[in-house]
Amino acid sequence: MARRPLLTIAAGGTGGHMFPAQALAEAMLRRGWRVKLSTDARGARYTGGFPHVVEIEQVSSATFARGGLPGKALVPFRIAGGVIGAAVKMLRDKPDVVVGFGGYPTIPAMAAATLLRKPRMIHEQNGVLGRVNRIFARRVDKVACGIWPTDLPAGVDGVHSGNPVRQSVLDRASAGYIAPGDYPMSILVMGGSQGARILSDVVPPAIAGLPTALRRHVRVSHQARDEDHDRVADYYASEGISADVQSFFNDVPARMAEAQLVISRAGASSVADISVIGRPSILVPLAIATGDHQSANARALAEAGAAIRVPEARLEVGTLTEQIDAVLSNPDGALQMAQAAQSVGKPEATEALVALVEELAGPAATQEPTDSLS
Repeated sequence: MARRPLLTIAAGGTGGHMFPAQALAEAMLRRGWRVKLSTDARGARYTGGFPHVVEIEQVSSATFARGGLPGKALVPFRIAGGVIGAAVKMLRDKPDVVVGFGGYPTIPAMAAATLLRKPRMIHEQNGVLGRVNRIFARRVDKVACGIWPTDLPAGVDGVHSGNPVRQSVLDRASAGYIAPGDYPMSILVMGGSQGARILSDVVPPAIAGLPTALRRHVRVSHQARDEDHDRVADYYASEGISADVQSFFNDVPARMAEAQLVISRAGASSVADISVIGRPSILVPLAIATGDHQSANARALAEAGAAIRVPEARLEVGTLTEQIDAVLSNPDGALQMAQAAQSVGKPEATEALVALVEELAGPAATQEPTDSLS
């Protein structure tokens, strides 16, 4: 029996890294490949949506961004141990291609792939390279970019692949948009995989400030951090606003497809989901994001007229009320925003990454697509 080619995916840290990694894993399994995921304990929290046949390998990694001086002193040793462990596993498993999606848990696998000269590439979800991807940008065979243009080091050429989205998002690509009207309307509030306190502070009173005739039709799905959950839920209840408040939604694509408006951080995965499904949005980029990459992520939607981009420093209750009102009180304008979002979406992003993986692997590893992820 012919050996099935193996793809090792390295990703971790947040859903922003893990969701596109999941999309590629699903696609490669359908192509007949085997897939392994290399991550750490933090990244493993986001692996619940991965097909069960993906082997999850937890590696030792670390970051200088957290912990006190004693912990930071151990970082090089933990990373070195992770690299050695990853190299031993690669010598045993012989992956055909290694793909890194960023986050410090990718360091061991990408460093091992570099040492062993395995075909390798990185995928950058944001408009500015993350710290780890910047380290490896000159050491890989290809750099795939989710946002275009992406700020790349001098001499490094990128390929605009777009950001892969999960199959559950693709299933709702260009889903019919029901424009706002005199009937129940849904607002989806997302703070990214790590939540956003400022959205929990500002969005509920902004929605409460809507004109009564509009507010009585509004239904809210609000993602809030655990520590913010009770006060957010209590506030909506006290204002008589129907709201489902959770720390994490497992059915974001379904909720987004049903929404008349999305209020969100501008993380790469959120922006990709919004554009592929096609929904009007108000985007609040994370002010402390490395290189202000969330502002870069939001640029295409804002310039297309699909989103209102609000700098975090200017996010105020009264102004946000006016912006929500402007979208929900203008059905034609909201429909145009939804269509504009679709115009910048790249639902083919996953297939673009698949093509890059198969190009790196060479013709011997190319497999026929299958109908099963098992």
